[in-house]
Amino acid sequence: MAFPDDPSPSFSAVSPRTSPRGLGFVSQPSRLSVSSSSSSSSPSGPALSRFAPPRQSQSQSQSQSAKRKKSSLLVAQRWRRKGILIWSALLAFFFLMNWWMFSRLQDPASHPRRTGLDFLTRTTTALSKHHLHNFTTTKRPHNVNVNVMLSRLRALAAHALAEADRKPEPLDLWRETLEPTASWKPCAHHRSWEAIGGNNGYILVSANGGINQQRVAICNAVAIARLLNATLVIPKFLYNSVWKDVSQFSDIYQEEYFINYLKDDVRIVKELPVQLQSLDLEAVGSLLTDSEVMKEAKPSFYVKKILPILLKNGVVHFIGFGNRLSFDPVPFELQRLRCRCNFHALRFVEKIQETGALLVKRMHGNRVNASLLERSLLGHFAEPPIKVKAKKNKPSKYLAVHLRFEMDMAAYSMCYFGGGKEEEEELEAYREVHFPALTNLRKTTKVPSAEFLRSEGQCPLTPEEAVLMLAALGFKRSTQVYIAGAKIYGGKSRMAAIRHLYPRIATKETLLSASEIEPFRNFSSQLAALDFIACVASDAFAMTDSGSQLSSLVQGYRMYYGEGNLPSIRPNKRRLASIFSRNATIEWKEFESRVRKLIRQTKQVNERPLARSVYRHPRCTECMCKIEKMTSR
Repeated sequence: MAFPDDPSPSFSAVSPRTSPRGLGFVSQPSRLSVSSSSSSSSPSGPALSRFAPPRQSQSQSQSQSAKRKKSSLLVAQRWRRKGILIWSALLAFFFLMNWWMFSRLQDPASHPRRTGLDFLTRTTTALSKHHLHNFTTTKRPHNVNVNVMLSRLRALAAHALAEADRKPEPLDLWRETLEPTASWKPCAHHRSWEAIGGNNGYILVSANGGINQQRVAICNAVAIARLLNATLVIPKFLYNSVWKDVSQFSDIYQEEYFINYLKDDVRIVKELPVQLQSLDLEAVGSLLTDSEVMKEAKPSFYVKKILPILLKNGVVHFIGFGNRLSFDPVPFELQRLRCRCNFHALRFVEKIQETGALLVKRMHGNRVNASLLERSLLGHFAEPPIKVKAKKNKPSKYLAVHLRFEMDMAAYSMCYFGGGKEEEEELEAYREVHFPALTNLRKTTKVPSAEFLRSEGQCPLTPEEAVLMLAALGFKRSTQVYIAGAKIYGGKSRMAAIRHLYPRIATKETLLSASEIEPFRNFSSQLAALDFIACVASDAFAMTDSGSQLSSLVQGYRMYYGEGNLPSIRPNKRRLASIFSRNATIEWKEFESRVRKLIRQTKQVNERPLARSVYRHPRCTECMCKIEKMTSR
């Protein structure tokens, strides 16, 4: 055995052994070399001395031995360094792959929410990551009061708002962060195909959830009916134990307008033919639940799996169907049809339009803008523009905030909001009734802690956190704020902070008289439609939960009709949680700077990313027409 870097010419005549210091291999002379030396030194052997190697002095021998030791040490160090580099590369690759997988799994856009089954999927992902952190996460002590943790920042916010009255507002507060290089115009109403007869059968849809989930189900059903050359029956809405609303399609949307507007795309009828009404759909295999239709199924799935059933039985009934059609890959005209349905064909009934117009007029100082957006929302209740002479008579601005902090949301999130043991017991009791799958999950699985869920951005913002975000963005104390949403969990105590910092708060209940709101009482979907109108028509819109279907549809509607002038504030809850976690020591200027930077990034509106919802991101060629702006030289 020989090392290429060893300079010794007699290394092959020695045997290596381990150095006592463990630093490498040290060469020692063999017995043969010792005996040869002895023979050559004998005075009686002159003949042999001619063939023996020249005698070396003791100093030369020690020098060569030192060189051999140094060479061996260098070789050992090289191999050790190579080993360390190899192991470092392997560890880096391992952690990089883990980071990539978790980042893919935790993409909020890829995890639709609001059903028990969706939560199981989301929690499974969180659990995988949770186990990696189980040595660093601890259970939350019950004596920790979240409200106390936020009190310091609220005091700083009050002081900052008092000083802000004497300063101008940030330039980008009421507009999108960056001016786009191209303007986008609504054009989903353009068609390039012929009408079809719907001869392959009938499609029934029973949509679940609230008004916003139902809206998505309607648009998807229209697209599937066109894809399969089927006739669509006006969708039905399932009764939900959370929403408790018996409203049907004709109670919310203009039925005749819907049918006529889409007549060149899909044949739509109000009822199933008599000969098919008595058919046992479950017995013949025509009743399909969400468990039988995968989430975001591709169009090819419906052609291969659903069309044969449709042709065989003449009818297919989908139960649920909220999120059962993918956004990519979808044929261009089919994608455009979904946009046409959402932004053009679904018009609220006049009762909702008229009351919605009252909300908008009263928030705008008894005036309306009469823009394309408001005409699409309010129909003929959007008054024509009024010539205004005095500046003070211009429509006043208002900010709409969707506080998605109802009791169902708080219970569903499985987060903690500072209410102690009483809060936990109350939310658990609610889950047992309305979300039994979550209760069973807690009993059978070690679920992530509330701190972990919050750090991952899985918890809704509380009203206290939302108002701090608004104050940091620079909205003045005098700003008109419309609060959308149902009954806020925690009642007046939860709303105390936002009312203290922004006293000009309004809701549909405070803007409308008892007689004006009476027709909508006990109809949560119709009340949600009023909130939808007020949020869409606002000068700026802020959401507290980017996963909310209402917030998503409002943002998309504003993008489609807003001509780039209607900003939507969408916080990254994960990054915002990291900012709030420092609130015990963070100063207001730093908090303000970090929040503004965070929101500035999310306000940037670009073209629709691949596989993202066209209802939320309509800036794509299927829904809108892109017009390049001329740049001056």
